[in-house]
Amino acid sequence: MNEFLEREEKIVKMLKTVYDPEIPVNIYDLGLIYKIDITEDSIANIVMTLTAPNCPAVDFIVEDVKMKVESVDGIKGVEVEIVFEPAWDKSMMSEEAQLELGFL
Repeated sequence: MNEFLEREEKIVKMLKTVYDPEIPVNIYDLGLIYKIDITEDSIANIVMTLTAPNCPAVDFIVEDVKMKVESVDGIKGVEVEIVFEPAWDKSMMSEEAQLELGFL
């Protein structure tokens, strides 16, 4: 398997351990991760959103993302960019997340 794909898979696995403290579903399955890009110098650039622009847990979530993604072998640093375009909505959640939260 391609080294970048393998690393990206490991990053996704770590992102699935990050939770918004108010929602019992991880941020990846919630659909909050828009893009994962790994540079040639092994910096993981993560573009993500939040369920609400005024999310009180933003610092906690970003810190958790950085800490967990930095623990992936071969990743030397993490940059997290929070965006609100496109706006998040519940259709971006995985089926498992929708089921867990009672939307299905």
